[in-house]
Amino acid sequence: MFKEKRKLITSLIVFFTVCVLIISMVQLMPSARAAYRRGSSGSMVTQIQEKLKSWGYYNGTVDGVFGSRTEKAVISFQRKNGLTADGVVGSGTLKALGLNDSSASTASNDVALLARLISAEARGEPYSGQVAVGAVVLNRIEHPSFPNSLSGVIYQSGAFTCMVDGQFDEPVADSAYKAARDALNGWDPSGGAIYYFNPNTATSSWIWSRPLIVTIGKHRFCS
Repeated sequence: MFKEKRKLITSLIVFFTVCVLIISMVQLMPSARAAYRRGSSGSMVTQIQEKLKSWGYYNGTVDGVFGSRTEKAVISFQRKNGLTADGVVGSGTLKALGLNDSSASTASNDVALLARLISAEARGEPYSGQVAVGAVVLNRIEHPSFPNSLSGVIYQSGAFTCMVDGQFDEPVADSAYKAARDALNGWDPSGGAIYYFNPNTATSSWIWSRPLIVTIGKHRFCS
């Protein structure tokens, strides 16, 4: 009986020791969240720059590229807010900025989807024309006549010819990613257009009735 109790006590000690070790290892493990530092790029860097700029820490271009000016702005922000001033945007700095990795993932998906549409619809067009196509998509989201989400607008039946002619599935041009970010950041060369078309290929008489706002490259942008 004594031996059995001793075995039980020994087993419990081993069990609790293992539990303590596991908890300690979990606490010491680095955060799964990404850290953004000089050399990083992408939609989250764009969001970081936008936040820093709106609060007066950053006066550079919001381009989604984490350069020396962004690093200096991050350090200033960190010092002001009692954070480790290392110029690296980890989970603590992201939280202080009001950002998180889930929002970064959503934003990244939006850029990728919009870039694919831009590339398919405006490949070979002037850069401002590519941004304008992206702006039209975003303008539709705000318009009561269209779906109120990016995917809803892009996948709306009959909205874009690239969805039926296979162009949407072609490789995405590098410029389209930058154009998507510029459009998402508010640049609208279309002047608020919700339609565009190529007059050389358009077969609908209705689209010609839409009031013209601006012509960029081969596309007419209309209200």
